[in-house]
Amino acid sequence: MFIRPYTLAPPTTIIGPLSLESRFLLPIPEAQLHATTEYLGTTMTADDLVAIYSRRGSAAYFGEPVSVTEHGLQAAYFAEAAGAADALIVAALLHDIGHLIEDAPDDLADWKSDAHHELSGSRWLASRFGPEVSEPVRLHVPAKRYLCAKNPKYFSSLSPASVVTLALQGGPMSSAEMTAFKAEPYSRDAIRVRQWDDQAKVAGLQTPDWNHYRSMIERLAARPQDRAI
Repeated sequence: MFIRPYTLAPPTTIIGPLSLESRFLLPIPEAQLHATTEYLGTTMTADDLVAIYSRRGSAAYFGEPVSVTEHGLQAAYFAEAAGAADALIVAALLHDIGHLIEDAPDDLADWKSDAHHELSGSRWLASRFGPEVSEPVRLHVPAKRYLCAKNPKYFSSLSPASVVTLALQGGPMSSAEMTAFKAEPYSRDAIRVRQWDDQAKVAGLQTPDWNHYRSMIERLAARPQDRAI
């Protein structure tokens, strides 16, 4: 499926670290699902997300030639081009939202520990969307570690910035971690999000803008009474 080029949405800033226990597949603690309470009283809208990315998504994406906003739009573009389900397209679009809701050094050289953006992001998403969106996001960093352990050629395809963060994230998985990862219900979806994540670093690539995903976002957003709390 080919998607015709669109004009890029205006870029948008980044953020990162999280004081969370650094563990391979840390589950989302129920008590922390309300860590960010903004919008919890109403259904999530595309405008709410655009506001977040407009405030914080325009900075360069930690050593990559795109902004956080461009990176997310490109990942969603590749997901849709691959014929992915709407929930997985939205997961690809929002997989790095954790960088926008937690603080981290702008310069990757200043990172001394992993930001755990997949955990803060999936926790935030779990209170607004179903697990078909939040769980691939939670697992997209473990998917990188899994792929590095499974296929040495995958490691050689990583960008220099992704190699740096891999070391902070724990490096390639052990065999026990690989077994645990494969047992996760959304591990296959997470691997797909990871692959689109890796592709989504193309300077100047034209993609659909936020309006293209508006109906998907609003259709998939959980009603307040249905959210994980």
